[in-house]
Amino acid sequence: MDALVPAASEKALRLFAKQVRRGVVAQPVDDVLRIGVDLGTANIVIAVVDGANNPVAGAWAHSTVIRDGIVVDWMGTVAHVRRLLESIEQRLGHKFSCMSLDVPPGISAGNVQVMANVVTACGLDVGEVVDEPVAAARLLAVTDGCVIDIGHGTTGVSVLDGGQLVCSTDQATGGHHMTLVVAGRLGLEYEAAEKYKTNPANQEEVMGIVTPTLTKMATIARDAIVGFDPPVVYLVGGASLCLNAPEIFTQVLGRPVLRPVEPLFITPLGVPMTAAPTDSPQHSRKEARHG
Repeated sequence: MDALVPAASEKALRLFAKQVRRGVVAQPVDDVLRIGVDLGTANIVIAVVDGANNPVAGAWAHSTVIRDGIVVDWMGTVAHVRRLLESIEQRLGHKFSCMSLDVPPGISAGNVQVMANVVTACGLDVGEVVDEPVAAARLLAVTDGCVIDIGHGTTGVSVLDGGQLVCSTDQATGGHHMTLVVAGRLGLEYEAAEKYKTNPANQEEVMGIVTPTLTKMATIARDAIVGFDPPVVYLVGGASLCLNAPEIFTQVLGRPVLRPVEPLFITPLGVPMTAAPTDSPQHSRKEARHG
């Protein structure tokens, strides 16, 4: 792991990935628990952290109910979030009263409201609404730098200077588009192409097919940061897992690009790591402290 990626971030990511995949929970350091949801195009991920921002629990579901930051299946989205929330609350013995969420940068206020309404439909108040790359920057402790978030539907680029967001953009090019390219080249149906693309045994062949698409994403990022000089660039998001993605972005941007461990979970884990309202005793419906 490069020294520019905080060791604490790497440790937290590895722990959270284990919590999501295995359903385990960690003992919180205090009674403060914050929860956030990432409504992604390919996955919905819920994260819980304690008052020290340590990952406590997580859950996820593969889905197609969100497309490029737009809820295309309202009932399906609410059902997924409610089911994941109930699973988390059961494991922790804790009832949450509010939840934060992230959104792709630049989406309309109406679409932001629809995504927020998913939270309220699950019986919770809305905490903070944060841009996806900004959530990733919080997890990575980036105050000066650039975060490129390649999701399944979009590529988001955010530049931070002195902890302030000075540039944020989002373009509809992501893992979905790479899958379409693989499907067209190999003559596969979409689902078969998605499985082929994500199979580690096929990575070298897949890179030969999707390199132009990754180059387009890198060009989007290069154009977005014109006029800025971020000292570090991080590549996050599930679609960044392509074998040589960091090298392609490094070449196009003309500067080092780092891909931390578990890039799929960076943004979701950063969502509740905010100053959003917490479940303090007067707001919580806590049933029993997890032991």
